[in-house]
Amino acid sequence: MDLVNQPSSLRRPQKQVPSQTVTHRPLRAVVPKNQETKTKIKNPRLTTQIHCTEGRLQQATLDLLAGCDVQFRRETRLDIALVKNLPIALIFLPAADIPTFVGEGRVDLGITGRDQVAEHDATLPAGEVSGVEEILDLGFGACKLQVQVPEKGQLKEAKDLVGSNVVTSFTALTEAFFRKLEGAEAGQKLATKIKYVGGSVEAACALGVADGIVDLVESGETMKAAGLKAIDTVVSSTAVLVKSRQSNSDILTLLTSRLRGVITAQKFVLCQYNIPRDQLPVASKITPGKRAPTITALEEEGWVAVSSMVEKKRIATVMDELIKVGASDILVMNIANSRTD
Repeated sequence: MDLVNQPSSLRRPQKQVPSQTVTHRPLRAVVPKNQETKTKIKNPRLTTQIHCTEGRLQQATLDLLAGCDVQFRRETRLDIALVKNLPIALIFLPAADIPTFVGEGRVDLGITGRDQVAEHDATLPAGEVSGVEEILDLGFGACKLQVQVPEKGQLKEAKDLVGSNVVTSFTALTEAFFRKLEGAEAGQKLATKIKYVGGSVEAACALGVADGIVDLVESGETMKAAGLKAIDTVVSSTAVLVKSRQSNSDILTLLTSRLRGVITAQKFVLCQYNIPRDQLPVASKITPGKRAPTITALEEEGWVAVSSMVEKKRIATVMDELIKVGASDILVMNIANSRTD
C-alpha cells in the first residue's frame, strides 16, 4: 500500500527522537506583600524571583515595576505572580523576611527597607559576610529607626535608658546600639533589657511594658499621638534594591538598568529655554544638566536654545534664576523614562 498518498489516519506513526532542550531558570524577585496572603510555590527555581515589600512600601514598589514594563497579574490571596513579558517571578513577602531569602540565595533580587537589611546583617556571626548586596537606592520610603521615650518623662538621652526595659521589633540593631552605649564586649550580657514586640511598639510605654522603645518614624504623627519623643537615631532608612551575592544574570542587569532609568525620570524634568549667546556661560552654570546642556543655534542671530535635565525639586528656583539672566520661553516637561549614567 502506498502510505505516502494515504490519509494521515492510516499512516504508521514515526518514532520521535527526543530533542535536547536547555532550561533557563527565570529571575526570582521579592516584593512587599499584604499579610493575609499565603505563599504557594511548587517550584521556586523556575524563574528569577524578585521579593517585593509589603505594607507602606508596596504601592510605590508596584508603581516602579509598572514603569519598568514588568507586566503581571496577581491573583487574589496569592503571593506569587509570573511576569508575562520577562522570565521573572514576583513573590510578595513581609519586608522583614526579604533579606533572609535574598541572603541565602533563594531569590535573586529584593525590594525592602535599608533598616531591614541592617537588622538582618546585625544577626550574622562576627566575621561572616552578608549574602545581601545593596545595588540601588530607590528614593522612597524614607524613615528613621529612632530611640523614643515618653514626652513628659525625665529621660533626655539614649544613655539614660541603659539598664531599663526597651521594646522593639528590631532586636539585633537595638542590642548593637545599647552594647555600644554600655561599652559591653560581644557575648557579654547587657544591663539593658531588650524585649521583642512585632507590632504596636508605640503602645509599650503607655502600657507599662517598657521605659523606652526603638521604632521606625516616618512622619512622626504616630509617635506624637502616643505621647513619645525621639532622643536618638539608630539608623536612617529608605527603600533599596538588593541582590543575592550568589546571583548574576543578564536579566538582573536589565532590570536594574530599567529601575535606575525610571527613578531618574521621576527625579528630573527637562527644562528648555532660549537665551542670548553672550549669557550662555551664566545660564549653563544654572542648568549644567547630567553631563552638559544641549545647545542649539536659533534662526535669530545671537540667540541659542538650551535643553537640560534639572532636579524636579529645584525647578521653580532654577526658572527664577534663568529669568534674572535673560532667559525667555522657558518650558518644563516631565520625563516618562530614561537611560542615563
